[in-house]
Amino acid sequence: MNIDGLSFAVIGGGIGGLAAALALRLKGAQVTVLEQAPALTEVGAGLQISANGMAVLRALGVEHTEPRVGQRSNGTVLRDYRRGRVISRIPPPTAGPTYYYHRADLLDLLAKAARNAGVDIRLGAQVSQVIKHPGEAEVVLQSGERLRTECAIAADGGRSILRPILNGEEQPQFTCQIAWRATIPWAQRDRAPCASLTMGPGRHVVLYPLRDQQMMNVVAIEERSDWTDESWRREGDPDDLRARFQDFGGPVREVLTEVAQTHLWALYLRSVAQSWQNGRLALLGDAAHPTLPFMAQGACLALEDAWILARAFSEQSGVTQALSVYETTRRPRARNVVATAGANARNFHLRGPMRLGAQLALSVFGGKLARKYDWIYNYDPTE
Repeated sequence: MNIDGLSFAVIGGGIGGLAAALALRLKGAQVTVLEQAPALTEVGAGLQISANGMAVLRALGVEHTEPRVGQRSNGTVLRDYRRGRVISRIPPPTAGPTYYYHRADLLDLLAKAARNAGVDIRLGAQVSQVIKHPGEAEVVLQSGERLRTECAIAADGGRSILRPILNGEEQPQFTCQIAWRATIPWAQRDRAPCASLTMGPGRHVVLYPLRDQQMMNVVAIEERSDWTDESWRREGDPDDLRARFQDFGGPVREVLTEVAQTHLWALYLRSVAQSWQNGRLALLGDAAHPTLPFMAQGACLALEDAWILARAFSEQSGVTQALSVYETTRRPRARNVVATAGANARNFHLRGPMRLGAQLALSVFGGKLARKYDWIYNYDPTE
């Protein structure tokens, strides 16, 4: 299908939404991004983009792997929580290097590339309703403005406005896990910067450098049942964070000492959507397949979605056929990656003899065991 001039409305100006808008625009579509926030900003947090996601960034022309923007990983060090003892060192995946980005930096790269390509990014645009009509979709803004478009793409997260339209109302399940997120200034340089995963009973902490090792990203996850707030931008108390992980030694203790501001993210579980599209409306990223953060694949899956969506429109005949191919192509892989992340939630928090047995296995076979995830990283959606 020649999509020159075909109009799209992308709801949500996050990484998935901007990547989809750019990919569609590069193939000739007219794209408007509707972002409810007044600015494209992110609470300070890092993210990991492995080879499968980097393939999409490269194809979009926004790779930027210089250390001040994309910090290259040299693998992951697995540690025990008590004294930070090294259990195993996991080399980078054979598919290619992983890069660590500050979310704000990657958003900025995508937004600049999208605007330069001709994408219309509208901020403060709160969507109140999306309606499917014969041959088009209608997006209604809270301001009363109505946009007519050939296709509306919802890249607006797990609580997407379109997901209930396609799948009915759903009740998310609290996983009884809370993630603390923070970034801190960090001038201690390592010749071969890598991630550190420190595991303890019911808790784990992930650390990795950002911006040419000038910052350290912190994600500390604990099991808790005393929680009801689903927001991931709730401000937390750094002293409370330190108290909850006070028995963690090694680099974790040193890093947590420096945390001056932190945010809390309650991990709620929604299943991969049964219906991703209805011929004019479609879901993308977390709106279609929210995932727990234990494989660091949330952003990568959204980037994969963006490329496959645009490719489907360029290769298929008609909007309905393109969206059908997009859904059938993406849903099986998304389900498998989400399930793998859920399994890691258990593996990171083992207790008692199971924890000791797992540590022994990792110390002997860590590198080989990590190869079981090659199917995730080796996938190149741009081929």
